[in-house]
Amino acid sequence: MRNKRHDAILSLIKENSIETQQDLTVALASVGFDVTQATVSRDIKELRLLKRLNDEGRYVYAHNADGDNSGISDKMSIILSKSIVKIDYALNTIVIKTLAGMAQGAASVLDAMHFSECLGSIAGDDTIFVTMRSEYAAQKLCKKLKNITN
Repeated sequence: MRNKRHDAILSLIKENSIETQQDLTVALASVGFDVTQATVSRDIKELRLLKRLNDEGRYVYAHNADGDNSGISDKMSIILSKSIVKIDYALNTIVIKTLAGMAQGAASVLDAMHFSECLGSIAGDDTIFVTMRSEYAAQKLCKKLKNITN
């Protein structure tokens, strides 16, 4: 039942502009799922739904796979774009230079992005080292971060 409801939620947020948990509860009821706000709240967390700004300037629920290719929220994108100065990699290690004092905040955002190929990160004052499982994964993440910061 839960998997069917999750599929319905993903379909509903893709096809409609759903701004609140109440809106989602009503939309689910319209397709045959009678759920409480608490259930919807758990579903949002389990599905890792984000709120993104839509074309009408309203924040609506979206799935990480929807919208832009970065897979991150607008707030995360802003933190990274405002703090990162330079990104490069060698083999499976990415080196990220940030503005002074911003490395730990940017590293926290990177950790929150839950890249499956990321083994871990270490942040100093203005430098972050990220160790990836492979050189290909490092190249891919490096490209993604450059897209976010440009």
